[in-house]
Amino acid sequence: MVVLLAVFSVCALSLGTPYVPPYRLVAAVLEGDTTLAGIVVSELRVPRLLLALVAGACLGAAGLVLQEALRNPLAVPEMLGVSSGAALGVAAPLVLAFSLPAAVQPLLAIGGAALGGGLTLLVAGIGRSPSAVLLTGAAVAAALQAALLVLMVMADQLDLQLIYRYLLGSLSARTWDDVTGLWPWLLVAVPALVLCAPVLSVLRLGDEDAEALGVRAQRARLAALAVAVVLIAPVTAVCGPVAWVGFLAPHLSRWFDPAAGAVRWLPWSAAWGAVVVVVADVPARLVLAPVETPAGAWTALLGVPAGVALMRSGGRRRAAAWRTPAASAGVREQLSGPRRTASGVADEVPPAGAPHHAHRGEPGPGGPTSPPLGTIRTEDVR
Repeated sequence: MVVLLAVFSVCALSLGTPYVPPYRLVAAVLEGDTTLAGIVVSELRVPRLLLALVAGACLGAAGLVLQEALRNPLAVPEMLGVSSGAALGVAAPLVLAFSLPAAVQPLLAIGGAALGGGLTLLVAGIGRSPSAVLLTGAAVAAALQAALLVLMVMADQLDLQLIYRYLLGSLSARTWDDVTGLWPWLLVAVPALVLCAPVLSVLRLGDEDAEALGVRAQRARLAALAVAVVLIAPVTAVCGPVAWVGFLAPHLSRWFDPAAGAVRWLPWSAAWGAVVVVVADVPARLVLAPVETPAGAWTALLGVPAGVALMRSGGRRRAAAWRTPAASAGVREQLSGPRRTASGVADEVPPAGAPHHAHRGEPGPGGPTSPPLGTIRTEDVR
């Protein structure tokens, strides 16, 4: 991951028109180079690279939050109406000719994303199965995309080109203002994400087990959706819905560490999301130069087949990880210890090599033993 990130970061800063050799990048960034190459690097390519890193990290983390909260590896923002709702909230004022400041666009995106995700959970029912939520989310996303198509029909030619490029997810012509506009939202989302991570591990056990451990599953799932919305909506407001990063990044983190949990997967998912967007933005800018293609087209083209392959192989890797000697020893240690019965009394489980009468409470060679728990004796009946 580090090698990929370093190589493609240098490519993102060096390649293009004008070409800047790698040894001149430090001077162009830090020493205030006033040449054309220095201005292009410091004012266009560096903010674009930082935006790709931040956007990919937010989308990767949000994808893992949704997948763990809904217990479904296919639960991604594109399938739950979150990304489509955020895009609708940003595109509608543009087509309807509402003049709004740029600072309001993240708020519109958050409102649209909350509307799409909340409508999905409301229609599907929060307590229903993850499959029902996913199918309902696909229907809600399709309805929101239909509304976007209606807006595109209403738009004039100039607005249509802008909306089309925006809906595919593009990092073109992004500046420092776009990068600095994301930091206030990150200051809210990152602490909430840290607090949400342990709860995700509990939600993986199922609603009944989570309730038994003191976690209110419905409220926790709504909180996870709120965290995902705060992560996705500001990024979508700036660069559009960069598709399927939230699907690929969590599966990459699980594939490299299949035996871990949500707490360990979360930072790796954010890091892999950043790598995916940076890697996709380089061909998006250079393959058809001087024409730029949207980065979201490349993430969708490469992310979906790669994510499906990782999901299929990741299940086998997790099964193999649980069959390791260390995991088996841990299971045997838990089974050989005292277990707690419904009455609260510790019931010592006899070892595997114990005589047969030790398992049934029957008298052994040395004399009678106490009856097993739950046995009703004659003298106890009155």
